[in-house]
Amino acid sequence: MVALPALPNVGAAVGRVLATAQNGLEVLRFGGLDTGTEPAPFSVVENEKMFRLRRYFPDTPTTGPQVVLVPPMMVSANVYDVTEHNGAASILHRAGITPWVIDFGSPDAEEGGMERTLADHVVAVSRAIDLIVEATGKDVHLAGYSQGGMFAYQAAAYRRSKSIASLITFGSPVDVLAALPLGLPANLVVPGAEILADKVFNRLWVPGWMARAGFQLVDPVKTARSRIDFLRKLHDRDALLPREDQRRFIEAEGWVAWSGPAVAELLRQFVVHNRMVSGGFVINGELVSLTEITCPVLAFLGDADDIGQPLAVRGILRAAPSASVFESRVPVGHFGLVVGSTAGAHTWPTTAEWVLWRSGLAERPPLVEEMPDTPDPHGSGVSLSSRITHGIGSLADASAGVSRDLLVMANTLQRSSRAVAQESVRTVPRLFRLGQIQSGTRISLGKLMSENCKRAPKQELFLFENRVLTHADVNTRIDNVVAGLVECGVRPGQHIGVLMDTRPSALVVVAALSRLGGVAVMLAADGDVREMLRLADSSVIVTDPGHLDQATRVCDRVLVLGGGSGDTRTIERADGSSVIDMEQIDPESVQMPSWYRPDPGLAGDLAFVLFTRGAGQLAPWPVTNHRFAQSAFGAASAAGLTVRDTVYCLPPLHHASGLLTTLGATVVGRSRIALSNGVDADTFTAEVDRYGITVVSYTWTMMRDIVRADGFRINQHNPIRLFMGSGMPVGLWDDVVASFPRARVLEFFATADGSAILANVSADKVGSMGQSLPETNPVEIAAYDLEDERLIIDDAGFVRRAEVAEPGLLLARNRQRFDTSATVLRDVFAPHDRWEVSGHLFVRDLADDLWFLGSLDSIIRTSDGPVYVPPVEQSLSRMPTTDQVVAYGVGEPGRQIAVAALTLRPNRKSDSLTVTQLRIALGELGSHQRPHLIHVVDEIPVSDAYRPVSAGFARRGLPHPGAKVWYRDSEGHYRRYTRSAAATLGWSAKAGAGGSVPAAAEN
Repeated sequence: MVALPALPNVGAAVGRVLATAQNGLEVLRFGGLDTGTEPAPFSVVENEKMFRLRRYFPDTPTTGPQVVLVPPMMVSANVYDVTEHNGAASILHRAGITPWVIDFGSPDAEEGGMERTLADHVVAVSRAIDLIVEATGKDVHLAGYSQGGMFAYQAAAYRRSKSIASLITFGSPVDVLAALPLGLPANLVVPGAEILADKVFNRLWVPGWMARAGFQLVDPVKTARSRIDFLRKLHDRDALLPREDQRRFIEAEGWVAWSGPAVAELLRQFVVHNRMVSGGFVINGELVSLTEITCPVLAFLGDADDIGQPLAVRGILRAAPSASVFESRVPVGHFGLVVGSTAGAHTWPTTAEWVLWRSGLAERPPLVEEMPDTPDPHGSGVSLSSRITHGIGSLADASAGVSRDLLVMANTLQRSSRAVAQESVRTVPRLFRLGQIQSGTRISLGKLMSENCKRAPKQELFLFENRVLTHADVNTRIDNVVAGLVECGVRPGQHIGVLMDTRPSALVVVAALSRLGGVAVMLAADGDVREMLRLADSSVIVTDPGHLDQATRVCDRVLVLGGGSGDTRTIERADGSSVIDMEQIDPESVQMPSWYRPDPGLAGDLAFVLFTRGAGQLAPWPVTNHRFAQSAFGAASAAGLTVRDTVYCLPPLHHASGLLTTLGATVVGRSRIALSNGVDADTFTAEVDRYGITVVSYTWTMMRDIVRADGFRINQHNPIRLFMGSGMPVGLWDDVVASFPRARVLEFFATADGSAILANVSADKVGSMGQSLPETNPVEIAAYDLEDERLIIDDAGFVRRAEVAEPGLLLARNRQRFDTSATVLRDVFAPHDRWEVSGHLFVRDLADDLWFLGSLDSIIRTSDGPVYVPPVEQSLSRMPTTDQVVAYGVGEPGRQIAVAALTLRPNRKSDSLTVTQLRIALGELGSHQRPHLIHVVDEIPVSDAYRPVSAGFARRGLPHPGAKVWYRDSEGHYRRYTRSAAATLGWSAKAGAGGSVPAAAEN
């Protein structure tokens, strides 16, 4: 018997159709199905312009721990109460914890909402904490989802962790550029983010529907699949209801608008500059760093989170080194961290257990572990298998994951090619502009600062004493000072002395003189200021209140700037004639003369006068605008300075490293300039983190007071990538590199007239001056006869180029015939060439890198040959016992005795220095190029530019025999310098006063 096919169940099919139609009609009319659930009860306990503070379950006492939850800008505060039983508020309440929620509302419905900034949100979170602490008398646990977690981090840093028991974040990135959504490369995202911040979101805002669409576009396949599943199950109300509240929140109800300024600030500070991890972000004009966080941190990571990727979230471990950092991994994507069944089963119970543990009411949660200090093997932290396992395995997303993993595997090649490309983009335009400068080209410090202000007026420029000044702020101040200078009778071309500490007011004065067309004469407070004024033909000084007494002693007309309009030191001395308080001048009332034209300086015009000392004589160092531009553009290119750098300016402005290398290069690179109150280890470590320092400028032994200070400690994840300056001893160089292994040292050398600018760009040869910077004057080492003091001529009648390892004289070929104070020679190496003589000796190695041997007048001329000071000082500085060292000559030229004086490092005694150490340290020098005497001294004085000074030792003559003195014997070995040895050698301690030295002394 054949079985007949079963007839379709017409009634069931009709019922399914009717159920689909009924449920669909309800969705169309009301936006979703009625789940019958009710939100957790709450009351608004505070209603302020920026936020409303909700307290959930207001009828229960606040005897337990307090948690305040912060939503992201684009998500409704209801995200913490989407489902009745699995919502954050309900779960935390059941654990005996009082939940509070900050509700920012929807900016497009709030008064002034579309003008809100990122800082407004952070300050609002801080204000809410104060309100809760005031109401309950207890510290709070601060928690935030996604960008709300970023707000929580920033608010905790802003408050220095005050009244915060712990921090809890859910998918909140810190090192944003380490792992961008979908594995996008940072070098592509950053330029786009910068354009959006500066050109788009300063005019537009993001409506709620756009925020929703952007979130859904992160995973379009999953979004489409969810909607299809919803339609397929539309007939089965019971199957849909458990997830209906969550679906309605994601599809429609959960999104609010973003204000344009807040989005722009987010992009600028935390994407372009990545300041969450590097520090130095700005909240209401105050500099903030996550290193200020000291409370415990728990970060939830989603294994399949492509928005807050685990690698980016784990950046908190490096950004907050003073905090105890824990993590809890959840097998979900970004939204699943806080909403849904997994959040109800894992995230919120674990959060409750964490709060109770930190409050001393429970044991450590089993799903919480210390955050590892090792990179994730998957690169971003989201493996391909996690993406597939958790439903994000679409073709597009899988491709992104594979691409990211492949990028990590090829990391070295990618970094190299990216670095070359980025360096070309930064360097080529700068060097091209430098190469186009002619004598009549308008170029000056003032003009460069004007250009930067027009390009990005709201970008930060000066950081000082935890304050921030933008380009617009500084430009306005410069114009006001220009008006004040005009009112005081200053005219273009006039030489004006500047005697000021390195503070914003000093930089403004220098820029104002440039904008006016004046010449800034940079005065050193520890020098002969009266003689400097005479040499520079200057009769006016601009000073700060701290140097007012010194200025009035040497100058009859003093202009005082800084200290504010109420500085009593200035007011008491100001008489309106010899001493003028420029702070009392109203720039609005100054009638600018018809001759005034901003930034008139041409390349060939004199811009600054610095000073140098040679053979004991003070000499002016004139710097034209072209020389300034050469140094500024060259240094900026060599250092790779960009808008993302913050340069720590430690050198004084009267030193070339402060004026040219630091101020000039930073302005060219459009970087931020951080100024300090002093050079000491504690200030340095605090300001490096707070300001987000990436580049440190120095002079001579300046870093000694930092890296060799007792108990010096620095955050190993600090953002410093470069030290740049001049004169650093190689022993100190070694210590700096050891203390900052991720940074390099960029040593510059510039001749007094600025004709030659060298830099050790590769930084792979400690002590080398490198080569000339591109687009600056080419240099050559000419063979030089030291005995006859003349250049050596070859058979063709031209000057011979020095061979490898042969000492020679540095010459610079000036492409442009600007005015110069240097000796100029023609027909040197070829017909019709033109070279400027530097007066400095160098030796070149096989790679054409140059090594400094000193100036001609610094050579110690002994009877058996020259002793070069720099190699002696550099060699002795590398001994583990040496702190500082100077070398000098005593006696008459040609029969001088070479002496080295050194200090020992703290806690080192003189008997710790042995002849073996001396022999090893000086082993690379020929025996006759080593000092005759080496002695240990208690202190070596330094100038205010931190250059060790040897003049006092030379005036005192030879050191007396003793246990702290060693002499060089005839074989180049060192022995104790006793009275009997001194008598045998016949050296006279009075040789420094011009006394003769017996021939035996040279053995």
